[in-house]
Amino acid sequence: MAEVEIHTGHEHSSDEFGRRVGVMVGIIGIILAVVTILAHRAHTQAVIERTDANDQWSYYQSKKLRQHLAEIGSSLATGLATDPARVQALVEKLSKDKDRYAHESDEIQKKAEEKVSASEHEEVRAVRFDIGEGLLELGMVLSSLYFLSKNRLFPIVGSVAAAAGTVCALTGYLV
Repeated sequence: MAEVEIHTGHEHSSDEFGRRVGVMVGIIGIILAVVTILAHRAHTQAVIERTDANDQWSYYQSKKLRQHLAEIGSSLATGLATDPARVQALVEKLSKDKDRYAHESDEIQKKAEEKVSASEHEEVRAVRFDIGEGLLELGMVLSSLYFLSKNRLFPIVGSVAAAAGTVCALTGYLV
């Protein structure tokens, strides 16, 4: 049988720059993982806020419908009554209900608008995290190309992209 010579030792210590690039790629990967999680959470929160806003708008519509029905009921009771004194108590109750529904619907409308605003804020944060995530991915891939090409331009451009992605993600976190 022929003997096969297997070389198991690789000289990594001779490429100190490559070792630093490897560490940099690892750090970019960690930052990328954090930013990805933050992006997903921001998207989820935006959906939750939008759902809450939609629920508030439905509640608002139901109160406005009740307000309108109380107004119509009062008008019908007044218009169709042969003796207005007999329906006066009903008309007063419906008028009070109409005013109460109007007041409640105003409060609900404010809550719904706040929820819409919160959803839009979370959507802005999510977009910033998404852009940061994309730039970090680009930085990691470009930096990794050094190992194939041994061209020092790739990790330099990759570190710039990763730094830009980190800054963009930080603006999403701070907004």
